[in-house]
Amino acid sequence: MISITEEIAVPSPPERVWEIISDPSAVVSCIGGAELGPSHDDGSFDGTLAIRFGGLRVKFAARVSLDLDETTHEGRLTARGADGQGATRFSAGATFRVAEGDTPGASRVVCDGEIKLNGKLAKLIESGAGMVVSRMTKEFTDQLVQRCAAAPAEPLAATPVEPLATASDGSHTAQPRRTVLFARLRAWWAKRRSGHAGQATQRPESSSADVLDQGSRR
Repeated sequence: MISITEEIAVPSPPERVWEIISDPSAVVSCIGGAELGPSHDDGSFDGTLAIRFGGLRVKFAARVSLDLDETTHEGRLTARGADGQGATRFSAGATFRVAEGDTPGASRVVCDGEIKLNGKLAKLIESGAGMVVSRMTKEFTDQLVQRCAAAPAEPLAATPVEPLATASDGSHTAQPRRTVLFARLRAWWAKRRSGHAGQATQRPESSSADVLDQGSRR
């Protein structure tokens, strides 16, 4: 088993840090070798992560569930998956929290979790886990600090509507509404986050989805 206890200092306000930490797409962009896959009806989503252990590069695929509490800036992540060959399986759980930092306008991200492995590569991965976790934590911290320092995205404008067309009888008919892909994606994520607000209760490990098939990716 691999235990993880990390505390990250970020020179940005908690609200800004939570905005990034609670967005899976933003978090994935801070982790080298990680990719975000499709989401599912139950709110879970697929993801992959490629990690190098010495001279060996292992790519894991997983089904991930995320529970968020907007009011306390806390969350819990659970995941279950396997490497591409199915030789090594894992289950993981972690809690994270964004709190006030030691100075005004700063934050602390506190994370505690554990990863359970079984299979062919379990011992190899566990033996090199300490170094890998340290390296990934540093890379993640650097990227998180940069993203939090960047200006927040401008609010989306309302989806434009075509002007009314005038029919031959003088009546008006509305033209079809334009489809804006980015707006739909943001709306989907906003709805999903709203559905999870105030429900940061731990899901039993048994409710995690089955191991993804080999090659499951975005």
